[in-house]
Amino acid sequence: MATLDEARTTARHLHALAGGPGVRRKAAARELARRDPLDANELIGHLLLLSREGWEPATCVLPDFMAALAEESENIPHAAALKRLAHVQSLESVADLFAKGPARREFDADAAARSDALAFSQPLGHLKQQARLTRDPDVLSRLATVSDPSVLRNVLINPRLTEELVVRIAARRPARPEPLVEIWRSPRWSVRHAVRRALVFNPYLPVDIGAKLVPLLNAADLRELASDTSVHSALREQATRLLTEVPLGR
Repeated sequence: MATLDEARTTARHLHALAGGPGVRRKAAARELARRDPLDANELIGHLLLLSREGWEPATCVLPDFMAALAEESENIPHAAALKRLAHVQSLESVADLFAKGPARREFDADAAARSDALAFSQPLGHLKQQARLTRDPDVLSRLATVSDPSVLRNVLINPRLTEELVVRIAARRPARPEPLVEIWRSPRWSVRHAVRRALVFNPYLPVDIGAKLVPLLNAADLRELASDTSVHSALREQATRLLTEVPLGR
């Protein structure tokens, strides 16, 4: 059984790692993989609690565990069993992290492609290069509206990009899910509170990604999310639970 003290030790260890979010994400995946699934769920539950209490090491490493669950699941042998067992353990806030289903709203891929074609006549390769290199903020803003995720991937590494524009991209509606997921994966931008908030409140964000972001919000955001009928009901319920539930073992 993973104890609260073990969770604190794990959080301190990952928090001290050098190398950035990618290194910590893989370390979080290894930590979950080496434990049996019951212990892994309890560890996550304790980290959720510690983060909600504002303990800095847990707050800093919780995003790495959320990313590990989404992007490193193939390296966690029991990943598929975690949700089912979390329900058995009455760790509903952990089970919430594995929400599935379509986004609250969907933007048809063909409609998005037609919109791109009307706005941009250049070939995809040119758009990607321009997105990465342009120094013109107006051009960058226009390129940020392209629905092809490979273009946005290059926008996100442009040194002229500002948080204000990323927030606008993350909040844009209608939107295809793929560009929104690119923002979530960006080590530069996904750590920004305003960006996370814009993504979670966007009804076009896939539910499985939103469920990994909800625990990273502050209490005011959670209260607002819990009453926002434009977002998926699973995320509203998750926000409500995080505001009220005490994980097992407290």
